[in-house]
Amino acid sequence: MTEPSRGLNGQEGDASDAELIQRWKGGDQRAATTLVERHSPALARFAVSQGAREDIDELVQDTFVRAFNSLDGCRGDSSFRTWLLTIQRRLLLDRRRSEKRRPDRVEIQEGDASTQFDALDGVVADESRKRLADAVTRLSPTQRQVFTMRVGDGLSYKEIADAAGTTEGAARVHYHNAMKAVKEFLDD
Repeated sequence: MTEPSRGLNGQEGDASDAELIQRWKGGDQRAATTLVERHSPALARFAVSQGAREDIDELVQDTFVRAFNSLDGCRGDSSFRTWLLTIQRRLLLDRRRSEKRRPDRVEIQEGDASTQFDALDGVVADESRKRLADAVTRLSPTQRQVFTMRVGDGLSYKEIADAAGTTEGAARVHYHNAMKAVKEFLDD
């Protein structure tokens, strides 16, 4: 058996997702930890971009639990991250359906999306960054989802289509329309 690939300081950052999955299936718990550390930030950003405001960490954790429990069902047609985003999107839809059934629910409106900056971002942020955030919150939910996956996570149109449950062409159109809307808002 070959020695697991390790990055600087003995970390496993150089191993591919597929290698880490195989090692996890073989009983290496560190491989699962590496996968979680690698993909958690993107899942958290995606959840926030979809309007999730509470229990982000729980949602990310639920995504990994569901993924790890169904790894044998992962066909490998897309990247592991795309598969995780697809799982999380379904979890978010399930949450929203569940919330709609509760009589004490609070309706979230399009303009209710909030942008939160950490301390470092607050120091560095300038007017154009705030205006960009305002522009993104004005996008439709689908445009915001595609825009965030493309700009924030650097996903390809195919990966976006897989994660969003749409076609590659539709993902391109939504991204194009989102960019046009953002540019128009910033030009005002």
